Amino acid sequence: MRGTAASMDSIRKEGLGYVPARARVNVARRAAARPAFGVDFRDRGRYDATYTRALIDLAIVAMIPARFGSTRLPGKPLSDIHGKPMIQHVHERVRRARRPDRVLVATDDERIAAVVRGFGGEVAMTSPDHATGTDRLAEAARATEAEIVINVQGDEPLLDPDGIDAAVDALARDPGLDIATLSLPLRDVEEMLSPSVVKVVCDARGEALYFSRSPIPLVRQGASTDPRAAAAAAVAGGLARKHVGLYVYRRAALLRFASLPPSPLEVAEGLEQLRALHDGMRIRVVEREGVAGPAVDTAEDLERVRALIAAEAAH
Repeated sequence: MRGTAASMDSIRKEGLGYVPARARVNVARRAAARPAFGVDFRDRGRYDATYTRALIDLAIVAMIPARFGSTRLPGKPLSDIHGKPMIQHVHERVRRARRPDRVLVATDDERIAAVVRGFGGEVAMTSPDHATGTDRLAEAARATEAEIVINVQGDEPLLDPDGIDAAVDALARDPGLDIATLSLPLRDVEEMLSPSVVKVVCDARGEALYFSRSPIPLVRQGASTDPRAAAAAAVAGGLARKHVGLYVYRRAALLRFASLPPSPLEVAEGLEQLRALHDGMRIRVVEREGVAGPAVDTAEDLERVRALIAAEAAH
């Protein structure tokens, strides 16, 4: 399918609601017209035999924001894990998902860009002035024709490819949704009490009501206000779940989100997704089972991931 009516029909049947605005514009003209920090079409990577869509006809793009600077682990995306940089492990996991048509690494650092191009990946060079990965993602998304944009965390080399597909499918099924994300069961009281574990509660449609670093909800135990007892009751009742920081956006929702100022709750909790809720966006939270692979924030996390990947390879 290369820009034909049949390819457009197939996209519509999948519920993506995508009709390219400039389907007849050739790639050379788009490359010449791209902004200073747009997608670098010169390095288009290598794709599987099933990859057949023209660049201008892509409906779903997965993006991995990556920056070199990190307070706790400088150069984190290039950290070696059994002979491969971490960003390559993440890229390979995303490529296992069936839904994305294309995978981009969005970065402002030529060291990261060179490594990604070296293993055959595609790079979107972005401005160095972005405060968040979402802002970097939005800049890269402006240079694509994709209708659905997947935000993949670049420090999760053990991410679940099936989770990506599940979130995309949720957005594809409901044209009214703005964003889809994932959740896992909360396993114990310590997770509920930990500020590093983000909790989410949802409505009857499975859409997010609130995200918090605090234990939610507060389960009243008669006159007792003991926080551990309340947290234990919330875990036992399955009233909240652990949020997994993978997001799938409609392109318009992503660009709108990036244009908004931080909301008061977002600033208080340090959670960007609360900006979307503050603005009235609908966020579907797809329930998954199992345990999330650890993110790499510290040298200790990196060693733990190395051990887990080695154990996975042994099987």
